[in-house]
Amino acid sequence: MTTATSTTSPLVLGAMMFGTTVDETTSFAILDRFVERGGVWIDTADCYSFWASETGQGGDSERLLGRWFAARPGVRDRVKIATKVGAEPLWAGSFPDRRAGLSRRAVDAAFAGSLERLGLESVDLLWLHMEDRATPIEETVEALAELTSAGTVRRVGASNHPAWRVERARSHARRLGATPIDVLQHNSTYLRPRPGTNPTNHPFGVLSDEQRDYAQAHGIEVWAYTPLLSGAYDNPAKPIPAIYDHPGTTARLRALDEIAAELGATRGQTVLAWHVARGVRPMLGGSKLDQLEAAMDAVRLPLSAEQLARLDAPM
Repeated sequence: MTTATSTTSPLVLGAMMFGTTVDETTSFAILDRFVERGGVWIDTADCYSFWASETGQGGDSERLLGRWFAARPGVRDRVKIATKVGAEPLWAGSFPDRRAGLSRRAVDAAFAGSLERLGLESVDLLWLHMEDRATPIEETVEALAELTSAGTVRRVGASNHPAWRVERARSHARRLGATPIDVLQHNSTYLRPRPGTNPTNHPFGVLSDEQRDYAQAHGIEVWAYTPLLSGAYDNPAKPIPAIYDHPGTTARLRALDEIAAELGATRGQTVLAWHVARGVRPMLGGSKLDQLEAAMDAVRLPLSAEQLARLDAPM
């Protein structure tokens, strides 16, 4: 792997399918190039990707990353790793009814497994992957507080959680004198789903105006997963999902096409630039080097305030 050739990139590399549908050679090539181009954050989870694995359970992504870290001495000092706990099926086929959850015991066991698979002594960010209403959020926060106090977790985040649960967790962490949640992860893309619909399998998975306002008011970072609709913005073979089929989409696509032409970029690249301009860190779950290159270029596109206003105008 060569020396980094650019400054830090705001793009997050999602390693969800590494080790399952994305083979090791390709995964290593993408990881290497990501670092070469100034990429820092790599995102995974203990449950990735149970639906595509031979066993029906997760761990393949973390294991692959562990092999990559072992094969690249010194790279750990140049990247930050985020992983998640709470969504791993208890047994093959048990998701979503039976999953690990976020009890103190479950968090401790899941995180210990993640460290072993990654071959690391600590992670830079640990996510609560999805809600566990069967466990008081205070119990989960206390488990996280022990990990941050021990130095094995540097930051904590919440994925697919409603704002009120995040605030409750942050309040309890402050009472404990512990590290509070300071980053959220939700589904976000330029197009908006029809009211009353949800393109994710999480009740609060889609980044809402309230969640974004809450994050801005409290200085909380926001990450966006599936910003490119799995390639549907630019790939004719992947039509835009029907959940986005409504009159507002026509106006937004018109604005997107206009700005993309002005930037000399694709629709997808413009969507990534739009996220960055709004202070949201986009995530790429690509499986090809050319997808990575395009995304790394996109997050550096100079989107002006006037262009951003035009993109945000259509409802």
